[in-house]
Amino acid sequence: MNTLAKIPVTIVTGFLGSGKTTLIQHLITNANGKKLAVLVNEFGSEGVDGEILKSCADANCPEENIVELANGCICCTVADDFIPTMQTLLARKTRPDHILIETSGLALPKPLLKAFEWPEIRSRITVDGVIALADAEAVAAGRFAPNPEAVEAQRAADGSVDHETPLSEVFGDQICCADIVLLTKADLVGQAGLEAARLAITAETPRQVPILAITDGAIDPQVILGFNAAAEDDLAARPSLHDGEEEHEHDDFASVVIELPEVSDIDALVASIARLAREQNVLRAKGYLAVKGKPMRLLVQSVGERVRHQFDKPWGAAPRRSKLVVIGEQGDIDENAIKAGLGV
Repeated sequence: MNTLAKIPVTIVTGFLGSGKTTLIQHLITNANGKKLAVLVNEFGSEGVDGEILKSCADANCPEENIVELANGCICCTVADDFIPTMQTLLARKTRPDHILIETSGLALPKPLLKAFEWPEIRSRITVDGVIALADAEAVAAGRFAPNPEAVEAQRAADGSVDHETPLSEVFGDQICCADIVLLTKADLVGQAGLEAARLAITAETPRQVPILAITDGAIDPQVILGFNAAAEDDLAARPSLHDGEEEHEHDDFASVVIELPEVSDIDALVASIARLAREQNVLRAKGYLAVKGKPMRLLVQSVGERVRHQFDKPWGAAPRRSKLVVIGEQGDIDENAIKAGLGV
C-alpha cells in the first residue's frame, strides 16, 4: 500500500446485541491477506466484546491490533480516548491496511464521524463507510420503528406521552448515518418478516441505501469494505436527531456488573437471565462465567429474552471469575433485584 494513501476506516454501528462483534469476527477470519486493526468500544466498565475478538486474532490481525475502549461512549470521549488511540494504531511498526471500529450499542455515529475532521488524523485516515446492523426479528416486530398514527393517537389520549423513546433515537441516528444496513439473524424470521424489516428501515433512512439480510455475520468482505465513501466529508447527507447539540448524554442508560459464583446449572442460569428481561426490562447481558467441573469459560450473551451461550476457551492461568454485565434503561436497572433474580 502507498504509505501516503489514507488508511480506510469502517465504522460498525448498531443497537445492543445486533451482531456487530460476530460480523467483525467474520471479517478478521476472512481478511484475504489484508492487515487489519480493530477498535472496539463498550458501554460499561467490563469489556466482553474485545475479549471475544482477541480470541480470533491471527497474523493479519494480531492481538496488539485489537484495542478496547471501555466505560465511555466513543462519541463522547473523542479528545480523551479516541484520538490518542487512533494515533497509537497509526504509529504501529506495521501499518494496517484497514481499521474496523465497533461502536457501543448506545453510540451515535455522527459525532464520531466529526472526529475524523481533527487535524491529528484527518490527513492519515478516511471513513470508507458506515455499516449499521439491525436485528431483523426486532425490527420486523415493530420495535425501534415508531408508528406515526399510533403516536398521534397516544398524543390525543395523553398529552404527556413523548413519541420518541431514547432507544428509537439511537436506532434512528444509526440508520440515518449508514452507507449500508445489514439485517442480522435473518434465520429467525421468514421472508415476510424480512420484508417488514426492510420497509421499517427504509422509512428511517433519508436516502436510498442497500439493505442486506445476513446470518451469523457471514457476508463477503468485498460487499461491505471498499465503499470509498469519505463519510467525514458527507456529514450533511447523514442527518441526526441530535444535530446542533454540542454533546449528548447517556443518562438514559445504565449498566451494572454482577459477580457470580461458579455455575452448576447452565439451563437454570439461562432461564434466570430470560426472566430478568421480562421482569426487570434488561436490554442486554453479557459476560464470561465459570462452570463447575469445566476447564473452559462460558460466554453468555443475551438480547432481551433471547440468550445464547457457548464455551469459548480454557481459563488457563486466568482467575476463574464470573462476571455478567447487565444493561438497561435508567430507572429500570435495580442492582439488588438483578442479583436476587440471579440467585446472588
